[in-house]
Amino acid sequence: MPAPARKRRHALSAGLVTLATAAAVSLGAAAPASAADTWTETGSDRADPLTESQGLTSVEVPANSPNRYTGIGTIPVGVSSRGWNHVGDPDAPYNGYYIEPYQRDSGNSKMYRVQAPGGAWSEYTHTLAPGEAMNNSWSAISPDGQWMLSGEWGTMNRLLVFPTPGINPATSPSADLKLASNVTLDHPVRDVQGCDFSGPTTLLCSSDDPEGTLFGMTKPLLQIDLSAAPNGTSDVSGHVTALRQLPLRSSCSGSFEAEGIDYDRRTGILRVIVVSPGFCVITDSKTYKFTRG
Repeated sequence: MPAPARKRRHALSAGLVTLATAAAVSLGAAAPASAADTWTETGSDRADPLTESQGLTSVEVPANSPNRYTGIGTIPVGVSSRGWNHVGDPDAPYNGYYIEPYQRDSGNSKMYRVQAPGGAWSEYTHTLAPGEAMNNSWSAISPDGQWMLSGEWGTMNRLLVFPTPGINPATSPSADLKLASNVTLDHPVRDVQGCDFSGPTTLLCSSDDPEGTLFGMTKPLLQIDLSAAPNGTSDVSGHVTALRQLPLRSSCSGSFEAEGIDYDRRTGILRVIVVSPGFCVITDSKTYKFTRG
């Protein structure tokens, strides 16, 4: 198996060191949307670099639950002490469960940490299949709750499909979580940081692509239309469309990092985290909001 590409991490420590000397300055103007843009930016909230810098999800059950976020500061000590030192973009199915994806620096496995509606946590470990990258940046649960999509870092032509840990009866914390099938993409994607279902066969995804050669833009918002709902027994195909570039605005210059994504089906609001360069990771990283239109 080729050596997996390690996900880039932004320099939180450098930002914390320089925070005391950072002065607040106004943000630059928004870039115009492309002709293909179907999502309009409607606002933003500051994203805390320790607890809101990796992923986010809206929670429908129980009613009036707050949104949930992940970051280096949300990893429990008992989890990080066992080597699971990176948490990705989580998802909350519509039945009260909550699922976080984890990775570590070495080894041959990934882990999904699941909280049941009653509050109890359990862990489901997946042993890498031949040729599978070890990165575990995101999880997206199908609307029926039975299948979990996940992805690999780098330039990929597929998404991974697993039975949803803790929900699909084929899963158990004591058994290896097996890869069930794939979503085969008609166009390669690069450095996908998060995906969320906006319909039974539609995914919206945030890409941290720094090169811009795949779609003519860096950091694109992608839509993936599936040929059928995932069923875990056979591969489905996915048609990839780049909708727009994500906002790249900061008081600092340098490399931004597109992070997790969430679509709230109750409100129709799409949210995406974009982490700012350098010490501005502290001051002006944002969770941007969009509506379709």
